[in-house]
Amino acid sequence: MRRNIVAGNWKMNNDLSQTEALITELKKQNQTSNCEIMIAPTHTNLWHAFEALRLSDIEVIAQNMHYEDNGAFTGEISAPMLNSVGVTTVILGHSERRAYFKETDAVLAKKVDAALRHNMRVIFCFGEELDDRKAGRQESVVKDQISNGLFHLTEQAWNNIVLAYEPVWAIGTGETASPEQAQEMHQFIRQVLTEQYGNRVGDATSILYGGSVKPSNAAELFAKNDVDGGLIGGASLKAEDFFAIVNAF
Repeated sequence: MRRNIVAGNWKMNNDLSQTEALITELKKQNQTSNCEIMIAPTHTNLWHAFEALRLSDIEVIAQNMHYEDNGAFTGEISAPMLNSVGVTTVILGHSERRAYFKETDAVLAKKVDAALRHNMRVIFCFGEELDDRKAGRQESVVKDQISNGLFHLTEQAWNNIVLAYEPVWAIGTGETASPEQAQEMHQFIRQVLTEQYGNRVGDATSILYGGSVKPSNAAELFAKNDVDGGLIGGASLKAEDFFAIVNAF
């Protein structure tokens, strides 16, 4: 059975005091929900966030990690390091990592393998640029990103994979794919999974929408058959807005 998930990606926002304040506000919100709730603070605040939320239903996850366990990789964070502070889920392949840090499908495949090797769950991101959408290439781009990054995995490994579709043209631009456009792509993604692995993986894999989800559009997006939640950016930085999205389920 697919899991409904709402994950807040805080990106490079919130110092320690701001993180403390936002977590305090999150803990005040109604946490009776029909979905898994996650937040991804910056790396420097992961341990504090984990400790602060240890007794809550909110899982603390990471925004990124390296594919090696240790070594001369200045500034990087490894899966064992994340595990050591209680983090067992990581976002990989976010559009900003692909665009600004030139992360390739091959690098992301190695990161996925490293995460799974350490029994971590992966939220794997992908999506097309505006030029791709205008040229009608969105399906081929998305299929390539999924297959290059994930189709080397065994069927069993997919128990720890969550997908997050990010139409890049709808992130931080104020633009949002319509619920119908989101459903159309999510249905296509599920079809791609089913063709590769069969119905069990196709039916059981959660696919999140990651394109400017807001309190005003969350319920309509989440009502679509193949939209199993959201990877939330800006709206996750306000506790009231984030839980309005959570409660859209």
